[in-house]
Amino acid sequence: MVDRDLDAAGLPELTERQEKILALIIREYTNKPEPVGSKFLAETYLSNLSSATIRNEMARLEELGLLAAPHTSAGRVPTEVGYRYFVRRLLSDELPPDEKQALDSAFAPVANDLESGLRLAAALMARKAQGAALVTSPRAVSCQYKHLALLATQGRVVMMVLVLHGGEVRQQMLTLAEVPSQEQLSALADQLNALCEGLNAEQVRSRAKQVENELAREIIEVIADVMEEADRAPMRFTYREGLSEMLTLFTERIGVQQAIRAIEEPQVLQAIVAELPDQAIGEVRVVIGGEGRWQDIQHLGMVISRYGVPEQTTGALMVLGPTRMRYGRAVATVRYIAGLISGMLLTIYSESAERHDND
Repeated sequence: MVDRDLDAAGLPELTERQEKILALIIREYTNKPEPVGSKFLAETYLSNLSSATIRNEMARLEELGLLAAPHTSAGRVPTEVGYRYFVRRLLSDELPPDEKQALDSAFAPVANDLESGLRLAAALMARKAQGAALVTSPRAVSCQYKHLALLATQGRVVMMVLVLHGGEVRQQMLTLAEVPSQEQLSALADQLNALCEGLNAEQVRSRAKQVENELAREIIEVIADVMEEADRAPMRFTYREGLSEMLTLFTERIGVQQAIRAIEEPQVLQAIVAELPDQAIGEVRVVIGGEGRWQDIQHLGMVISRYGVPEQTTGALMVLGPTRMRYGRAVATVRYIAGLISGMLLTIYSESAERHDND
């Protein structure tokens, strides 16, 4: 039974020496996935300590759940808890100034081209963080009504085409009580466009009380339902880079299988991203081994951040790899690139608003 108090994150308190030994083992294991022994640490890094002293500290770290001894090896490897302690307490996650400048220069040519910027973000994250990089396209924090078209098809069946701000289009077939003319449908669409432009789902639904026409009220309710469904839809990873290179980093087949499944069937990744709205834009979240919640990714590590413009639009950046991934580099890279993409979006939105004001 562990006799150390745990902090709010469920992590034990370590001495400075234990923290140094843990950090060295994680560093060595990240570079070469083999158990790290006390003799190696004493000869390479800790000449002021005896091998026996280091071995005792490693045994204590193992008792605390931060290290594990695979098979009968005399060496130790980090556990998920060990990695989590390292990320929360010991991680240095700032890019050097020259790397920041290089990223600034790389993004400068695509400053006004968001699609190219997102594609570049995926490529640079994969290369610099040495993992698979996944990037979602931005979407409105809440869908906003832009334009409605109602098109007569056959008999009482009408096609509703709803365009949302940001370019998303939703279509739905409606069956009306009576056969309408296209002229009636167009007039009704014009009425709803004037009434609902720029509103979110809740605001659109409230407009039903302001119209007397029963058909208009029914269509408003359908529009609000469609917009709420769009708000609940998971983000999709549009841009992907570094997948094949990332797979070579795993030492066990199960890790490869989980990585492939996570990318091809991204429900778990989407669920994790769905928790991001509570974060500030640019804040980074690290998920190690599924954190006891997601068994399908227990051999994976990931670094995630939101980008966007507060209260307007948001997207997500992610680096995925084995649990022994280089977290410091991944966190620093993802955070900085999230800031660059957010800056691009802010500029694009500001310029769009300025053009709108001048029209």
